[in-house]
Amino acid sequence: MARLLQAPPKFHPSEWDIANKMQCASTESQKSRSEHMMAESRRLLDEIEKTTQKTQSDVNKKIEQRREEIKFWKRELDNKLEQIVHETEVLLTFKTRLETSLESCKEPLLIAQKCLLNRQRRAGIDLVHDKVEQELLKEAEVLQGVIALLERTLEQTNEQIRLNRSAKYNLEMDLKDKFTALMIDDYCASLTNNTPDIRCADNAVKIEGNFVSPEDWINFSNINVEKADKQRNNSLALRVLIDGILSQTANDMHKQCEMVNVAFRNRVKEVKDAKHKLETLLAVVLDETASQEVNIAALKKAIADKEGPVKVAQTRLEARNHRPNVELCYDTVQDRLINEVQEITKNIQRLKDTLAQAEVELKGLRRRQLSLEEEIQIKENTLYIDEVLCLQMRESVYINNF
Repeated sequence: MARLLQAPPKFHPSEWDIANKMQCASTESQKSRSEHMMAESRRLLDEIEKTTQKTQSDVNKKIEQRREEIKFWKRELDNKLEQIVHETEVLLTFKTRLETSLESCKEPLLIAQKCLLNRQRRAGIDLVHDKVEQELLKEAEVLQGVIALLERTLEQTNEQIRLNRSAKYNLEMDLKDKFTALMIDDYCASLTNNTPDIRCADNAVKIEGNFVSPEDWINFSNINVEKADKQRNNSLALRVLIDGILSQTANDMHKQCEMVNVAFRNRVKEVKDAKHKLETLLAVVLDETASQEVNIAALKKAIADKEGPVKVAQTRLEARNHRPNVELCYDTVQDRLINEVQEITKNIQRLKDTLAQAEVELKGLRRRQLSLEEEIQIKENTLYIDEVLCLQMRESVYINNF
């Protein structure tokens, strides 16, 4: 009990002084450290505030620069899109010209083929491989060549239109992305520290794998611009080519069409001249036939007329053969009668020979008449085919320069 109530130990006054001094020293030290920390905190606050403002200002500048870059490329893409759209529209009009020109070639080719088919109906010697047929075959060949060339050019034009539209699609997709990116950056540029609804996003600083480098970003749009320029230049060159083809083919077809028409006109004139000569010859043959028929009639009459004299002479001879005795004398009368009978008989034979020759000539004239009439009919048939069927049909042929 006495130990329990024992008083606590007493400290020496020096210990007390030391303890007080230590408290003062510790307090001063803590105060110094606290003041240093507060000063460091103020410095850090000021530094971080300045750094934050500077960084935010730098970010704002970067956003503004980025917006300007996007606007620049958007203007470039808009310009190229407008150019490629306009070029495609113009090229579509050239495509229409090609299609119209191609369609217009079908009728002249059909007419040329019909003319060739009609001229196969020429008869006899007129079924000749003449200048007209040569030019018609050449015309068909020219038209077929033009059609093949226009078809190839049309295919090339369709392919170029497809390439133009592909370039247009790439530009539109790029522009759409640029528009979206610009709207996002416009929104970002409008944000301040006091903007409502700003928030922290834990995953915002995470870099995803689909980010592209600025160089790739520029290259992407630059490639689209270059492709658009390339297709536009190709389209311009193709339009120049189409113009030249349409002009040259129209000239070739017009020239060959005129060559065929000239050949037809010349041939019709030749056939008409030949027909006129044949008709002249036929008239001569008909006149000669009529004269020969008169001649034959005269020969027949002459032969018939000689029957009387020969009968008289022969009757006289027969009668004088009955003279009696010495009166049966071969006198001059008897001699002359015998000569008369021989002479008349000989002349009748000569007349008959001449008649036979005349009849042969008459048959020849009639055969010539039939031949000439047949040839004239052939010429009429040829003229009908060339002048009526072909030339009138070719009047509808009109070569346009589309």
